[in-house]
Amino acid sequence: MKTSTDQSKKIYYSIGQVADMFQVNTSLIRFWEKEFSVLRPRKNKKGNRLFTARDIRYLHMIYHLVKNKGYTLQGAKEVIKTDFDKIEEKVVLLGTLKKLRNFLSDLDQSLAEKQRT
Repeated sequence: MKTSTDQSKKIYYSIGQVADMFQVNTSLIRFWEKEFSVLRPRKNKKGNRLFTARDIRYLHMIYHLVKNKGYTLQGAKEVIKTDFDKIEEKVVLLGTLKKLRNFLSDLDQSLAEKQRT
């Protein structure tokens, strides 16, 4: 999954932007929207989906459960329904750790480049 500080300031995200964040096809995002009632993107007059930060949080949970943990769709639905707070906390923590890892990797690379010069 990709993250960006610019993205955190947006109010709405297109389905293409959301698919890019998770590095999946837009068809998977539409499929998950049909399967998970918690996903409720708004639609503009043209019918284009507009995802909010709330939708993105749910997608992070779904992605984590299905792609990382190997849950079935039904299993992921049940976990979200029964252990929502616990799963959300884990997903937030994982996101924070990934950001920290990227920061440290960038810092390490920067220091290595300075040592070469």
